[in-house]
Amino acid sequence: MKAFAQGQRMALVQESGSTSWRTTAAAARLQAAKDPLPPGETWLYVGHRAATGATAHWHPPVLWLGLGCERHTHPAVLEAVVEKSLASVHLAAAAVAGVASLDRKGDEPGLLALCQQRQWPLKVFTAAQLAAIPVPNGSPVVARQVGTPSVAEAAALAAAGGAAGTGAQLLAPKIVAHGERASGAATCAVALATTPWAPNRGGLDLVGSGPGALDQLTPAARSALAAATTWVGYGPYLDRLETLRAPHQLRLDGVLGKEQERCATALAMACQGQRVALVSSGDSGIYGLAGLALACWLDLPEQERPDFAVHPGISALQMAAARLGGPLMNDFCVISLSDKLTPWATIQQRLHAAALGDFVVALYNPRSQERVWQLQEARRILLTGRSSSTPVALCRQLARPEEHITLTSLGALESNMVDMLTLVLVGNSRTQCRGSWLMTPRGYAMDRTVESG
Repeated sequence: MKAFAQGQRMALVQESGSTSWRTTAAAARLQAAKDPLPPGETWLYVGHRAATGATAHWHPPVLWLGLGCERHTHPAVLEAVVEKSLASVHLAAAAVAGVASLDRKGDEPGLLALCQQRQWPLKVFTAAQLAAIPVPNGSPVVARQVGTPSVAEAAALAAAGGAAGTGAQLLAPKIVAHGERASGAATCAVALATTPWAPNRGGLDLVGSGPGALDQLTPAARSALAAATTWVGYGPYLDRLETLRAPHQLRLDGVLGKEQERCATALAMACQGQRVALVSSGDSGIYGLAGLALACWLDLPEQERPDFAVHPGISALQMAAARLGGPLMNDFCVISLSDKLTPWATIQQRLHAAALGDFVVALYNPRSQERVWQLQEARRILLTGRSSSTPVALCRQLARPEEHITLTSLGALESNMVDMLTLVLVGNSRTQCRGSWLMTPRGYAMDRTVESG
């Protein structure tokens, strides 16, 4: 390890546990080990096995012990069956995440003493939950006694893979140990979880990164980014924040169109005890990831949910209003013209309602490579409720080096004037254009008396 600390490269063998740590700068000096390892090779082992010969070991808590026992079984018997079970397939005790058993064993003195001594958590499951999990060594005798054909194997799988045991792998089938010098008997099985156990409560923070400039980042968003152990987001959004990321903070880049996978990844990491910042541009709650992430979070059992918070950012709509002066001083609405997630018929209904209500309208996602006609249809609908001279602002890349604002009219608006990075702001029947400013009257008296308070 001295050589590694001095900057030399080191071989890596990883069999289990999270791989997100391998994106850190220090991990860049690790390289996949050759098979077989050259003599004298310096290498790091990460996994659940009791590896020999490694220069250093890191055992993530990924093993769950399923234990069953007679009433009042002595802790020594439980210790013995655990050691025997782990040794049977060369597993490391340091990789044990915790113990699982039947719910009626939740007050078993020997089991509680073992967990307290090893500082292992204890998960318990009902007989019905355990009976639903397929196991290789079920017993009809056990089923008649406790209501499930398996305790040790089923409990290990349930703890490692959730109540249904999905994704878990049974590494050590059930073995039995009887006390020789101590009373009682016990069974033990070991299962491997796909994700490490997280004793600490993690958190998922939805962060709106604003339009892009760091000086437009809200204090709440900046604090959430600083507190996070991991940033997850679409690559270009994270690029704009990169100068704020500390060396110890992980960064996981997502791709456009894979929002569900991005949310699932961020939530899974939060469930592992990490503090995760899931980044959207603008505001997470306005066409961002807040709703999708919240739906995934609510699908989790309540006791398994990490902390959840949404930190607001400055939206493109707000930035446009600031640049233009006062276009939103009366009622307004926001409509996305993308029909990837919302049927076009529904979008049309909303456009007709906006035209009928004489709302100032902000149009998000006005055009893409595949969608070139929707903006013209929106223009046609809005013209049924306001004149062709209605002011329109085309706001592109606000608060970024490429910022550009074009003022035009609803009658002159064409699809080739915009792209996906443009916000189209359409005034209502009273919106006025004064030079480079847009103003929608609030309805004050002509003397323009300022409203107090």
